[in-house]
This record gives sequence, C-alpha cells and structure tokens, in this order.
Amino acid sequence: MAIVAVNMVPLGVGTSVSKYVAAAEKVILDRPGIQRQVGPMFTTLEGDLDEVMKAIREMQEAVFAAGAERVITTIKIDDRRDKKATMESKLTSLQAKLDDKEQ
Repeated sequence: MAIVAVNMVPLGVGTSVSKYVAAAEKVILDRPGIQRQVGPMFTTLEGDLDEVMKAIREMQEAVFAAGAERVITTIKIDDRRDKKATMESKLTSLQAKLDDKEQ
C-alpha cells in the first residue's frame, strides 16, 4: 500500500484555485480502495499504487475540464515494502515521539 501526496497547480487561471481543487477532489470522493486526507497544500492518498496513479491522472483531467489550460502536478510517493504503513500509523508514530519529548 502506498501513501501519495499530490498537488495540482492550474496556471493562468488567476489567484483563486479552489474551483480547480474541488474538481480534482470530486474524482476521488468515496473512491473504493483509496483513502484521502485533504490538506491546505496537498492531498494525501493511500491505496494500491496503480489505483492511486490512475486516480491522479483522472484528477488532472478534471482540472483541465474545469478550464485550466496548463497544470503542474507534483507527486510524492511513500511505497514502503518492509511493513504496512498508513497515513494514520505515520501520524501516530510522530505524535508518540512528540509526546515523549514533552515529558
């Protein structure tokens, strides 16, 4: 299972891009097998890497369909094979380390 951060930037559309972000997000709403976590600058997806990459391609096409003529897409992939990693487990691990420092 992969954890993938994706960011799409439509160029030439002005300073407000929420319309384009919404178009991309609609592609992956309730998508079977893919968990998502929306952040202020990236969306993080969790699932089978092939399925996630297919979804990202569809997200990019949705941004074009919303009116963008150029899209810059940044993808960061964490594809761990030695043990199961999830978005939740990564955040839990971080929080545990932060908690240890506070004591």
